[in-house]
Amino acid sequence: MMRKLFLLGTGAFWLAVLGIWLVVRSGGEAASTPTITETQPAYSLAEVARHATPADCWMAIDGSIYALDAYLPDHPAREGTLEPWCGREASEAYRTKLRGRAHSPAADRLLAGYRVGRLTPE
Repeated sequence: MMRKLFLLGTGAFWLAVLGIWLVVRSGGEAASTPTITETQPAYSLAEVARHATPADCWMAIDGSIYALDAYLPDHPAREGTLEPWCGREASEAYRTKLRGRAHSPAADRLLAGYRVGRLTPE
């Protein structure tokens, strides 16, 4: 009886460890910038520059264009943190938060929802 309980408990423990590992592995991997396809609209930095206000805020980040005006009020940093990057190339600012710290994989996934196109090479 004790041997069966021991084996059952050991099996349950390792199943729980495996389950936790699978959850962490599937949700914890760093999300890269989603693939840029040729079917997305293409915009130049000059076009991005026409969207340089908080009410109409586009940013170029790692070859993609994002319309972030709807997100500005929800950004967790203090007000005014993102506005200077409206209408600009902001890859380095996004990658480092200007403090040498990367955004989280969750932020990368959130950013993908605001993509409106790709940056044309100049």
